[in-house]
Amino acid sequence: MSILGRIVSSIFGHASAAPVPGTAPAPGTAAAPGAPAKPASSASSSSAAPASTAAPGTPVDVTAILDKLAASNKEKLDWRHSIVDLMKLLNLDSSLAARKELAGELHFTGDKNDSASMNIWLHKQVMTKLAENGGKVPDELRK
Repeated sequence: MSILGRIVSSIFGHASAAPVPGTAPAPGTAAAPGAPAKPASSASSSSAAPASTAAPGTPVDVTAILDKLAASNKEKLDWRHSIVDLMKLLNLDSSLAARKELAGELHFTGDKNDSASMNIWLHKQVMTKLAENGGKVPDELRK
């Protein structure tokens, strides 16, 4: 699985722990809003593209999920501004090599040796990709 795929899966896998405020489960169902959807088939996919695990039409509140994870983490991680901290929060490899690989996945055209610029770009791109995959992400985290 791609690094972006692992990021999306890690966040969306916590979706049932942090439903979007103002949503409620359908009457007679026990599933929480944002709970992972059941796959349509039992066949597994080797695609690197992340699959949405939220129920159709149910946005995953990325901020609530990451804030909850950060609150329970012993390290003070600034996931809102740092791709390194975001990856650490999700227990993913945040090394420069991993970030360069992520930059390649997301088609970064800048200098991968300028890690500061690359990291800022990566963070915004990851937030944008989360939003494109059904995540509720504030505009200020995507710009």
